[in-house]
Amino acid sequence: MNMNPVLILKFGTASITKPNGEPNEPVMVDIARQVAALHPHYRIVLVSSGAVGAGKGLIQNYRGDITQRKAAAAVGNLLLLNQYSRFFSIYGISIAQSLCERHHFANRDQFLQLKQTYEELWANGIIPIANENDVVSNRELRFSDNDELATLIAAGFGAESLMLCTSVGGLLDASGQIIRRVTTFDEGVFGVVRPEKSAAGLGGMASKLTFAKLATRLGIRVVIFGLNEPDGLTRAMRGEVGTEFVAQETTLSARSRWLGSGSLTVGRVRVDAGAVRALGQRRSLLAVGVRDVLGEFAAGEMIEIIDEQDVTVAVARARLSSETLTQQLHQQNVDVANASDIVLL
Repeated sequence: MNMNPVLILKFGTASITKPNGEPNEPVMVDIARQVAALHPHYRIVLVSSGAVGAGKGLIQNYRGDITQRKAAAAVGNLLLLNQYSRFFSIYGISIAQSLCERHHFANRDQFLQLKQTYEELWANGIIPIANENDVVSNRELRFSDNDELATLIAAGFGAESLMLCTSVGGLLDASGQIIRRVTTFDEGVFGVVRPEKSAAGLGGMASKLTFAKLATRLGIRVVIFGLNEPDGLTRAMRGEVGTEFVAQETTLSARSRWLGSGSLTVGRVRVDAGAVRALGQRRSLLAVGVRDVLGEFAAGEMIEIIDEQDVTVAVARARLSSETLTQQLHQQNVDVANASDIVLL
């Protein structure tokens, strides 16, 4: 079995497409060259956006509604994968397509099937290229963006590093300079984020920071980097460019890591200080400690547990739906999440 460390590389729409949405061939050629250099040393998953942008030119009177986006993705995925296939073949590397949906991560058995498939691809020297399955995903089932998908894969596979490519090349401080190294996620880190996000993609810097925070707490090094300078990826891997978010020490088991990767966007519950203390003592979360139910979720789905200051304290599998929980708030002895299904962050 290939025991090289796992490396997740995420390239956003703005990184790999021209302003009109077409794939930017010189950039993709350069990605293939740099990834090929890393290939002998890592088990790589490449998470690539850009399918909708690549395909929308073939959809008449494109306005960007959900049905048109799905049609554009169906066309664009093929165009994008053909390009990657061409450019990686120069280096004798084959690629595979992996279209992911949220339930592939929320369901342990499906996740293990995904893991076995990737292991088989890696054993044959093949790089899976993952993207959301836009053709069937609806608004409720969507990943918030491919930063989330990349983080879920990184957490589920216990990646050593998660590399997030962005057009700005890193996290910028107030004067526009790249912050080279972040060791703790305090208010100052989120405070430097400008509110805008790229016109091409869904995810902005705030999204990247949210997922970088989760990944580092699960023991994964995160680097936000750009391709604007020569060898941007390989130099970012060496810590020479971009912003590095240092991995925290963790002893989480594979199951806990997977639980902790189970998505931050299905729903959230805000809990009181007593519940936070109980969680810290490895106790279950009871309805009596829940102050607010935010978003909709079904029993069995992953939820985020936040404290009264809106800081994420844990991720858990809900035993109740949001609807049932809302009806049973403040009731005694109602289990919202069992201790064995809670991962403290």
